[in-house]
Amino acid sequence: MKHGEKEIEKEHGCACAHDHEHKHEHDHGCGCGHCHEHEHEHEHEEGEGRGRLLLLGLSALCLGGGLAAGAFLQIPYLDLALYLLSLCLAGAPVYLGALRGILHGEWFSEEFLMSAASIGAFAIGEFAEGCAVVLLFELGEFLQDKALDRSRDSIRKMLELRPTRVLAVRDGQKVEVDPTEVKVGETLAVLPGEKFGFDGVITSGSGEVDLAALTGESLPVAKAVGDEIPAGAVSLDAAFEMRVCAPYDESTVAKILDLLERAKEKKTKTEGLISRFAKIYTPAVCGFALALALLPPLFGLGSFSTWIYRALCALAVSCPCALVISVPLTFFAGLGAASRGGVIVKGGANVLETLARVDAAAFDKTGTLTHGAFSYAGCADAPDEEELKSVVAACERESTHPIARAATAAFGDAQDRVVTGASAIAGQGVRALVDGEECLCGNARLMRERGIEFVENDGVGTVLYAARGGKFLGSVRFADTVKDDCRAALDGLAALGVRDVVMLTGDRKETARAVAEELGIRDFAGELMPADKVAQIEKRAGEGKTVLFVGDGINDAPVLASAAVGVAMGDIGSAAALEAADAVIVGDSLGALPPLCRLAKKTVRIARENIAFALVVKLLILLCCSFFLPNLWLAVFGDVGVCLICIANALRVTLRCGGGAAR
Repeated sequence: MKHGEKEIEKEHGCACAHDHEHKHEHDHGCGCGHCHEHEHEHEHEEGEGRGRLLLLGLSALCLGGGLAAGAFLQIPYLDLALYLLSLCLAGAPVYLGALRGILHGEWFSEEFLMSAASIGAFAIGEFAEGCAVVLLFELGEFLQDKALDRSRDSIRKMLELRPTRVLAVRDGQKVEVDPTEVKVGETLAVLPGEKFGFDGVITSGSGEVDLAALTGESLPVAKAVGDEIPAGAVSLDAAFEMRVCAPYDESTVAKILDLLERAKEKKTKTEGLISRFAKIYTPAVCGFALALALLPPLFGLGSFSTWIYRALCALAVSCPCALVISVPLTFFAGLGAASRGGVIVKGGANVLETLARVDAAAFDKTGTLTHGAFSYAGCADAPDEEELKSVVAACERESTHPIARAATAAFGDAQDRVVTGASAIAGQGVRALVDGEECLCGNARLMRERGIEFVENDGVGTVLYAARGGKFLGSVRFADTVKDDCRAALDGLAALGVRDVVMLTGDRKETARAVAEELGIRDFAGELMPADKVAQIEKRAGEGKTVLFVGDGINDAPVLASAAVGVAMGDIGSAAALEAADAVIVGDSLGALPPLCRLAKKTVRIARENIAFALVVKLLILLCCSFFLPNLWLAVFGDVGVCLICIANALRVTLRCGGGAAR
């Protein structure tokens, strides 16, 4: 039956049939919810890290011993032996890396530069400086890896959501099974402290669950029978049973993991520029160093040893590692900070670069700016509001229509009223005997055709009119209400320079106007088909604007794909929207958008700072070491020191950007 002139544009069927294919799938397992293979891998990495640090420590001790032996002891060749041992302990990975690069045709790698500088220093008798080159380079590499591990923490937490075993309820028994064996509709048991391995609906149990791994919210959420539950949620204090609503490989967590993995593989335009720059820069530096070593002494401007030393200094300082390490690390840290704030940047670092330039935003209405479901919005012309609500609830309690469910959710199911002979009137509403008296509940057409004198309600949304015994009782209105945080999110975007905002919807223009006015959006368009939305985006792009679009439905997929940055609502969005989007808000809050844009701007700014700082400092030290004050220690600082400073600067991305996306 049709309850009003307006139908909500998104279809919400049974709890298992919403467009929730995008929900979080992750393999949790064995009850603990951790991927043990991942744990073993992580433990292996930690063991390697400790061994690497031990070798660096021994190398540093040998270097110190060599300096002490040369200054205070008169034992022949003891200092040289200690220097050689220090060089081998710290330099072995560097030399092996250079050899692998040469075998693969990559002659001018940073390992090659460090190898040439250290071996050359030994060749001219600068043993301590040769050891310091590789020792500090390896120390910088170690600290870089630790920084990357820190940035990967949020992704590791997501990976820990993947189940390896789940408890299936079969023939009244709880049986541990592989997640791939579970079928849609099957019942699973979740014990206190365990993770939900699939998207589904709770069929037994009630209690609080932790959604922090999915939404970033630390406050627990109460769940009971009939509530939907996403994969990745953790039961805090209760045992549940759930009915599986999505296959193992289509749950939300699986899709989010896939987005994360793809995001890690993306490279930014800036990062690609740095990589291309290094391929030109490194051979140019090597050519400069060779010319510096040979040409001045050939023209009688000094000895070969003097100019070879200066050339080695030039090689050491010119290594582009500060650029090729810090820029990718900056963007990777940005991706990690975004995921901790509840936004998965599917398009990788390219999306962060584009987000930093966004100056226009377009929003879908239903499910994005509004909740996407009917809720009670008020009544009118009712002498007795309680009686009106009771009659509406009694008439609608047997119906499965979305409006009927909204009515019973708002008013209860009126079990104190005796309802008989309830029947649907196609396209109009319901007729029923309530406590033996004929009652009508439906749209304006029902009232007119039954000859009921009524007052028409012109409010936005769907209106139900009710009558008893031929007498009008009043009207109740149900509407898709605006989300509480939308206005604050729009204000936050405006503060970041995104002032060209438009709402695009397939809903009626009157409804669109009401929502736009409530949110202070000046530009809106209603009754649009997907192609019309795309045209609106392309129009703004043609004006030179970088357009962000936020949507959730299947019909939004083309627009998400055509916008400069498409953001899907992960809590209610469709699988098609998730696939087309560049980023996914894991929860249902637009409050994550302003922090995400701030994070993008901060990430790009820090990457540019690192590029400018590294080039300027390296150039100054290169000139100094080549012509004015040749010193290999200063050259080492120009490489390793600058690199560490850039890495430290890159990690500033993980600090809060005004709250939200970097928390």
